[in-house]
Amino acid sequence: MGLPLRMDNIHAPTVPAGPSSRPLTNGDAKHLSFAELQAKKENLEAELKALSSVLDSHGVNMDTPLTTADGFPRADIDVAQIRTTRTRIIRLKNDYKDIMNTIEKHLHQHFASIQDSEDAAPASTRLAGMLGDSIPDTLEEPFAKVNSVVAGSPAELAGLKPGDEIRSFGYVNKTNHDGLRKVAECVQGNEGQRVLVKISRRAEPSRRQELQLNLTPRRNWGGRGLLGCHILPL
Repeated sequence: MGLPLRMDNIHAPTVPAGPSSRPLTNGDAKHLSFAELQAKKENLEAELKALSSVLDSHGVNMDTPLTTADGFPRADIDVAQIRTTRTRIIRLKNDYKDIMNTIEKHLHQHFASIQDSEDAAPASTRLAGMLGDSIPDTLEEPFAKVNSVVAGSPAELAGLKPGDEIRSFGYVNKTNHDGLRKVAECVQGNEGQRVLVKISRRAEPSRRQELQLNLTPRRNWGGRGLLGCHILPL
């Protein structure tokens, strides 16, 4: 009988560090506006934080061995999910480096263009302003609908109501929600912290109201789950 196959490198990520191995969602970063770059930067930061929480939930980090001393896969952790999460983290970190490099170039170009202006504000003031709330409001296509909301829940406290259509939930939107699995990941990774939720609500038969709510996932609110609401994909 042959010996079981050893998996000495199972703990290694499935992609190497280096240039991004996938294109950015909305095209080449070099052709995006500063506001679009800033939006992508914040989305990447939020998703990286959520993925880091996934590793924390398994009690591992990016370097924790996933094999036993004999070289076999550990049975006490979900090796497949950890490897997938590590791979995703590496890819997002590569994208993050690209975004930050492009943002830096945008800032240098901006400051160079106003260098000769006599009434220009100090560089530190201009930088702070550019990195603030400069993201324009855009109406993303809804991807989920609130089916029910429990009284006294975090969802109700945030202002969610049955029938609300969700355009974005933190960094999750129609293009990446993955059957709402990313919503659950975002909730888990942001327990106790505010998550921006953009919704569309029917105000009149022919008019909808666009709202931005701050939802804080938390336990021990008196009911099940971290939100206290049920949402369905559209």
